[in-house]
Amino acid sequence: MIEEQEYKKRRKSLVKTLKPYSIAIVVSANLQTRSNDTQYPYRQNSNFYYLTGFKEENSALLIIKKKKSFKSYLFVQKKDKTLELWTGKRVGVKRAKKLFSFDDVFTIDSLQEQSSLFLKDMKNFYFDFKVSSKYIEFLQLKTEHFYTYHNLASSIEKLRLIKSPSEIALIKKALTITKEAHHKAMELSRSLKYEYELQAEIEYIFKKEGAYSDAYTSIVACGNSANTLHYIENSKKLVDGELILIDAGCEYDYYASDITRTIPVSGKFSDAQKELYEMVLDVEKKIIEMIKPEIYRSDLHKESERLLCEGMVNLGILKGSVKKLLKKQKHKKYYPHGIGHWMGLDVHDASPYKDNKGKELKLCSGMVMTIEPGIYIDKNDTSVPKKYRGIGIRIEDDILVTEDGFENLSEDIKKEIKEIESL
Repeated sequence: MIEEQEYKKRRKSLVKTLKPYSIAIVVSANLQTRSNDTQYPYRQNSNFYYLTGFKEENSALLIIKKKKSFKSYLFVQKKDKTLELWTGKRVGVKRAKKLFSFDDVFTIDSLQEQSSLFLKDMKNFYFDFKVSSKYIEFLQLKTEHFYTYHNLASSIEKLRLIKSPSEIALIKKALTITKEAHHKAMELSRSLKYEYELQAEIEYIFKKEGAYSDAYTSIVACGNSANTLHYIENSKKLVDGELILIDAGCEYDYYASDITRTIPVSGKFSDAQKELYEMVLDVEKKIIEMIKPEIYRSDLHKESERLLCEGMVNLGILKGSVKKLLKKQKHKKYYPHGIGHWMGLDVHDASPYKDNKGKELKLCSGMVMTIEPGIYIDKNDTSVPKKYRGIGIRIEDDILVTEDGFENLSEDIKKEIKEIESL
């Protein structure tokens, strides 16, 4: 759990990035229609949640910065007994004042009136350029001739790069649940018939253990389906003798996990599957060992490309000089994606990879990223030895950059061949 003081500290850090005499607004996510009059389960805007810890829709944060001082105001839905009967209790103004550390709390209906009181003497308007909201549009209308506009999202997302101890604890909790789910999948692969049955067992554990939502749509891809990177159909049969690529992670109290394991349906890897799997696993381990402050993520990716290309040449999947194959990008046919991404409030965290001048950011303590090398060989690729065709393998772990290196937050999720076969 993240304490209220941490949210307050985050707002203070954000204010330091704002120019004097500024007004900034961050709005909640909108309800999303599933079909007709039904909605998807509500999930708060990550940037709004990062600054407030507030989970209700139709709410907003307003920050007013003068020369040195600043104030922050929360706007929430008013209490409404009739609507609460249908959609659940609302926090309301009175309770929000007790629970949250804002200078004041108002109803969302009064945002236009209240914000008008703060516009005098302001010179800058900060908001998320990608978010559409009637509250942002109102402030734009009021300020368009007098204010300079700034994209607030980039400042918030830069702050989100470095995870606090409480954030890391929530990611670890998510991974504890995800570990149980992946191990259960390893135990059950032989006894189930369809990909969706395995998906159901994984997501049952997520919810049973208090992770009420998936961090992303689970991928349970048997055989050649694994060669579709974002395969989410999960409807085909589990075929004895083939591998299952499972990319599944839960979200615990808004913080994500992102894990991929590749396991045999039968419980035993074939010789060809072992050869490919050990190659990918060896690359993953070597890349993880490289992680430390001052390293570039692009260097990790380049080395993963070199190692995988070298491995594919050794196995006869690619032919020729590793250097020339890399230059011609021949390896990308079988390894088309990056080595990994930031992770946190979003499974693909929105934090930047480059600074304001376009220069790549170096890794530093507190960053959390995935490492996920893979190899994907379509069943119809006749240029590859027949024994490897139709195999897709990805192995993914979640890594924390520490002051002197790294911590593999998901190291307890089994990935050695002997460990997987034993389950």
